[in-house]
Amino acid sequence: MVAADGFVVLTPEYNHSFPASLKTFIDLHHTEWEAKAVGFVSYGGVGGGLRAVEQLRLIFTEMHCTSVREIVSFHNGWDHFSEGGKAYEVDGAIGAAKVMLDQLTWWAEALRTARASHPYQT
Repeated sequence: MVAADGFVVLTPEYNHSFPASLKTFIDLHHTEWEAKAVGFVSYGGVGGGLRAVEQLRLIFTEMHCTSVREIVSFHNGWDHFSEGGKAYEVDGAIGAAKVMLDQLTWWAEALRTARASHPYQT
């Protein structure tokens, strides 16, 4: 994680939030997130995990991360994949992923350049 300039976090939405195990993982790696970019892929019921992502944005801001605006979200996620995990209609997800990953790459590169010229301090 230390060498990474950006991250993609995958989260389900559970009771209008993200799972406790994800929060534990985030907290265990506090310094590795600093001055880096993060994007999100979420899934859930009608909300597609968007409420979980909105809460995660607050957590990652506290970790000194920059989150990108675009999200890959699967509303009623179970309708998008076979039991074996194969995606059904992928065009929308591919388009959303491209936009999110382009933003993530831009921010990751910008923050890497900034950290190299002026080390980040909390």
